[in-house]
Amino acid sequence: MGQSFDSANCAGHSLQYNIRPMEKKDLNAVVAAERLCYAHPWSSELFRQELDNPLSAIDLLFLEEQLAGYLCSWRICGELHIHNVATLPPFRRRGVAVRLIRHVMARCSDGALEKVFLEVRVGNSAAISLYRCFGFADVVVRKNYYPDGEDALLMELNID
Repeated sequence: MGQSFDSANCAGHSLQYNIRPMEKKDLNAVVAAERLCYAHPWSSELFRQELDNPLSAIDLLFLEEQLAGYLCSWRICGELHIHNVATLPPFRRRGVAVRLIRHVMARCSDGALEKVFLEVRVGNSAAISLYRCFGFADVVVRKNYYPDGEDALLMELNID
């Protein structure tokens, strides 16, 4: 069982940043960033599908006009599903993912949000620590979840 959403303990460095929704004109930059961040990146077609999906939102965070990170999520029937969080290598450990998660949670704070779910690679200890500081709890390990055979940890946050 998860905990209440409380990001007060999550590091949020002083950043001059701008967050806005992804647009089709951003596709090439986001796909290039995805390739820098992941060994098994999402395809351009998958990002196009997310842009066309009415349930999906992709938020981009810019630092001084440079794309620093993004977060893709779906909101369905009182649940938020976080599908992809990425911070470009030069901007890691500067609070980019924290700002994106806070932004998405604030956007969904209309009282109808009950739970937030995400999967994370079991070997990604930095991301797991970040999610735990937001109050996410471990639910189950999904064996061989990723294309390379790595397991995924399903995490859940209950919103009180």
